[in-house]
Amino acid sequence: MKEAIDRFINYLKVEKGFSDNTVLAYQNDLSQLARFVESEATKQGKEPSWANLKRQEMLSYLLNLQEKRYAETTRARKIAAARSFFKFLVAEKVIREDPTQNMESLNVGRSLPKPISVNQAMLLLEQPAKKTTPEGKRDSAMLELLYASGMRVSELVSLNLEHINTADNEVRCIGKGRKERLIPIAPRAASTVEEYIKKARPKLVRRDTEKALFLNRRGDRLTRQGFWQILKEYAKEAGLEAQVTPHTLRHSFATHMLNRGGDLRTVQELLGHANISTTQVYTHLTTEHVRRAYEQSHPRAK
Repeated sequence: MKEAIDRFINYLKVEKGFSDNTVLAYQNDLSQLARFVESEATKQGKEPSWANLKRQEMLSYLLNLQEKRYAETTRARKIAAARSFFKFLVAEKVIREDPTQNMESLNVGRSLPKPISVNQAMLLLEQPAKKTTPEGKRDSAMLELLYASGMRVSELVSLNLEHINTADNEVRCIGKGRKERLIPIAPRAASTVEEYIKKARPKLVRRDTEKALFLNRRGDRLTRQGFWQILKEYAKEAGLEAQVTPHTLRHSFATHMLNRGGDLRTVQELLGHANISTTQVYTHLTTEHVRRAYEQSHPRAK
């Protein structure tokens, strides 16, 4: 059971870009849930397993939290952690059904994503472009493609050669639930990826049968963890180390699109959000942008 939690924690760090404190809170909450599940399974003479966990056990867990007199906000956080965890396990096909589905949810505030500015994004993209090595060209292609498409990092590293069409400036992305979407990309990003494919990838590839678009030095598919380490170095070079996570370019893509007149439905499609309510979180950021512009520009605003 711990292995599944470790996989989820790694996903939160690399894919979602959560802070160390948030990740630690998730880890503590899920470890507590695991201990409860193991204890209940032992009482019933069963093997503890996430796959065997049902809605009734989750209700018992919620009752257990109430009996321990946790504050409502703490209970809400622990249930939210469980929901995110089981949603991840379903997506990863570790379990078939989410035991928290249809459970009455506690009201939990949602934190806003943290994008970087357009100038900061340009500064970040400039760092690998300065390098002429195969790795530098690969890194430039990855960052340009992420910022041009708004893809998740997991989607980026899952790309195969067949998924990119630099002639038509588009990428075919396989998202959550194996849902496919076709994303238009900027000509600059397409040409950078094309240059990587023609000049750099042949120097990294070790096997003729390798399909992965982005490769590490061993010629294997680059991992999310590998991308995270690469991004850290470029963020440091750009002086943005504390502000950039693997998820930052996705947040920035959405925010910058909306700030420049993109409509919410289009951004929803590009991001691959099933529900527009997920995309609407970005409108809070653009509303603040409009407010600041108003306060700086209107003669009666001060």
